[in-house]
Amino acid sequence: MIPERAFDTPFLKRLGEAGRRALRKDGSWYAVPGGSALYLRGDPSDCFYVVISGALGAFNETEDGRLELLGLIRPGQPVGEMALFADEPHRSSVYAVRDSEVVAIPKGPFFALVRNDPETMGDLTRLMVARMRRASPQSSAPRVFALISTSPSIDLTTLGRMLESEIRASGVRAAFRPAASLEDEEAEISAMEAENDYVILGAPLNDSLWTRSVLRQADRIWLMVRADARPSYPIFPEDFSPLSDLRLVDVVMLHPGETGYGASAEQWRAAAGAARVFHWRPGNRDDLAMLGRTMAGRSVGLVLSGGGARAYAHVGAIRALREAGFTFDFLGGTSMGAIIAAGVAMGWDDDELERRVREAFVTSSPLSDWVLPVVSLARGEQVDRRLATHFGDTEICDMERPFFCVSANLSSGEPHIHRSGVVRQALRASVAIPGLLPPQVRDGQVLVDGAVMANFPAEQMRNFHRGPIVGVNVSRAGAIDAEDFVDPPGFLGWILRHGFRDPPPIASLLIRSATVGVQGEAILHTRIADMLIAPKLSGIDMRDWRAYDMAVEQGYAEAVAELKELGGGPESLRRRRQPVT
Repeated sequence: MIPERAFDTPFLKRLGEAGRRALRKDGSWYAVPGGSALYLRGDPSDCFYVVISGALGAFNETEDGRLELLGLIRPGQPVGEMALFADEPHRSSVYAVRDSEVVAIPKGPFFALVRNDPETMGDLTRLMVARMRRASPQSSAPRVFALISTSPSIDLTTLGRMLESEIRASGVRAAFRPAASLEDEEAEISAMEAENDYVILGAPLNDSLWTRSVLRQADRIWLMVRADARPSYPIFPEDFSPLSDLRLVDVVMLHPGETGYGASAEQWRAAAGAARVFHWRPGNRDDLAMLGRTMAGRSVGLVLSGGGARAYAHVGAIRALREAGFTFDFLGGTSMGAIIAAGVAMGWDDDELERRVREAFVTSSPLSDWVLPVVSLARGEQVDRRLATHFGDTEICDMERPFFCVSANLSSGEPHIHRSGVVRQALRASVAIPGLLPPQVRDGQVLVDGAVMANFPAEQMRNFHRGPIVGVNVSRAGAIDAEDFVDPPGFLGWILRHGFRDPPPIASLLIRSATVGVQGEAILHTRIADMLIAPKLSGIDMRDWRAYDMAVEQGYAEAVAELKELGGGPESLRRRRQPVT
């Protein structure tokens, strides 16, 4: 039997009396414990669901078996409607993030209901359009955060109050509660959620009733750890929290002075099964601001495409964006775009970014170590040395800001998302243009330039954070000179005329071939990126490593023009992406 309170949820509240009668007759109500699946990818779509209480999460499974959160479904929102209308199996899996209640109505009675209720059909149509556009409304982002401390020396009250104040300063309602004080914690937490946009709950990592209550009602765990400590294995006891099973965990590494590391950030990430690692250094205002923006869904992600030497334009675009007040909290890219994004994630300012890019790619060609090809035209040793010089042995989890890059896994036929490991090794895989640079082999998998499958990884960025996305895409038409392929000289003739510094036209051919098959993604990703900068880069070939100044200038000019169209800086961007309702 469906409880009467179910009809107080927004979607069901709009039903007319005929719709209510149909739902009472044919629908059913049941509980979904936290961590349990409502349905799995590939299951038949035979019911329409509405969430009554709790929260559900839609997930995709990555190539390495990880669950990747697509979005949260909250009370009053429908679930599974797209597959039902398309009459096809579910494309993603849906799990209960919290202990939840749902109402289900079988396919036949559901379609009879919408035929007789045009308003309900209109509501569903608007919702499906919003979801297809991947608009990320606030209702789909985490709202209740659990700060879980791994050490009694971590002052959760102070940290929680700082985050609460940071969020409130942006005009958003937030409340922090450090410990249990009343008998009915769940009722109090629910009341806090009703009165605030974001709720922050503090609890120690133990088996107390308060900690379990926090984890039952949280959307995401921020595991607060000391950088000078070491993790236990596993960190979370078995069946401790559905969020840890669903990988809705981030690690926040607290750096108490200059004590150094007890364990690497990667060790903490692996022990916690975390999706992301953040760093919070004492007195660092930028770290606190970044954490506050991330918690409130206001963080800004920057996505940079591949494109050979044309990727120099990213440097100019970044300078223009920073001058307009942009701060980038999450960084991602492919191929040359990944290298420049990694520089930003390392904390390089504009001058350092320009200096390092010039040293690595402009002063001398990175593709001058030619060989008679067996697997590639170049040995790749020049690229290896330059990446080692500028990134050393830094691990991705130790970078100042969260970062990912993309390579293409030819063994599995899927994009490979690098979110951990040594930065230079991930970048080397991401720039391994097939036929031009040797592929990277990791764990028996052959990895090549990510542009083959995801040259502009805005989709991957949308799964990495919930705030606005700025994208710069340099892989447009005009990236290759047709004259190079009219009656071309032989290899020796080219070398006699140009020397070893300038790559022969086959380099452009290979780079362009790696990206041309994914040009259609630019149309899709203009809908995912909230701001898209696409420099025309007239006259700049993808292998023209000396065209730095011209590319930077054009990237800067295009970004300035797009900012003028936007009408302001980051706040204008956030207003542009208000949720579709």
